[in-house]
Amino acid sequence: MRPDTLGVIGLGAIGGSVAWRAASAGVRVIGYSNVPREGVTAARLGALHDVATSVRQLVHAADLIVLAAPPGANLDLLARWGEVVAGRGALLTDVTSVKRPIIELATRHGLARCFAGSHPFAGTHVQGFAAARTDLLRGAVVYVTAVPDGEDAAREVADFWESVFEAQVVRLDAAVHDERLARTSHLPQAVASALASALARQSRRGVSFGPGARDMTRLAAGSVDMWRDLLLLNRAAVLDAIEEFECEVGTLRRALEDGDPDGLASWLAVGARWRRAMD
Repeated sequence: MRPDTLGVIGLGAIGGSVAWRAASAGVRVIGYSNVPREGVTAARLGALHDVATSVRQLVHAADLIVLAAPPGANLDLLARWGEVVAGRGALLTDVTSVKRPIIELATRHGLARCFAGSHPFAGTHVQGFAAARTDLLRGAVVYVTAVPDGEDAAREVADFWESVFEAQVVRLDAAVHDERLARTSHLPQAVASALASALARQSRRGVSFGPGARDMTRLAAGSVDMWRDLLLLNRAAVLDAIEEFECEVGTLRRALEDGDPDGLASWLAVGARWRRAMD
């Protein structure tokens, strides 16, 4: 669907980019943020046509509502406002990078006719509307997950991403999505944060770090609240991914303990081949 009025709750990097791109594409956009200056800035720059003073105002004004708040807040918003949206005949989606908990919540609340989950695969570690861009999500991969018996809503939500953002929509089961993201997104975040924490504890004051350390720990600068929620919401799959990663670290440790140059070279070569193939 191409809504007459799009409502966006949360105007950070993703929510702000959703609003900005939709406004640029000719969709009327109303936004709400619990950080008032973000709404003011978004409106001044043309990402919003109107700034809502409350979630209630936005929910009653939009044809399609995008929940772009932090993960825990998105769950609370869906639980509180989902049935109101359904009663109006409007549609609702979210941009959380964990899908199973939110799909289960939508199922419990009987929201199959109005809700489908979304996850635009275009995140950034930079926070707030200052990180939003009109082109951040253009052409991006967007995962769309349906509630059981919610194919009509999922089709409309997928069409929104395709028609307004020229996105590459991938329909995916929520559990499969979360298992995949545990390894492709959540584990890298956890490893970056672990490395940053280790360097912070072990490094002497005034030590300079090269580009390798900066590149490896970039993700650690992301939102603490957001990543706390995501890692807990997807903890079973993340724990499986961490266990697999620990096996790799164990292989490295044994090669170093044994002084095994061939084993170490073989271990390094696997990662090198995989990374070079990505370029």
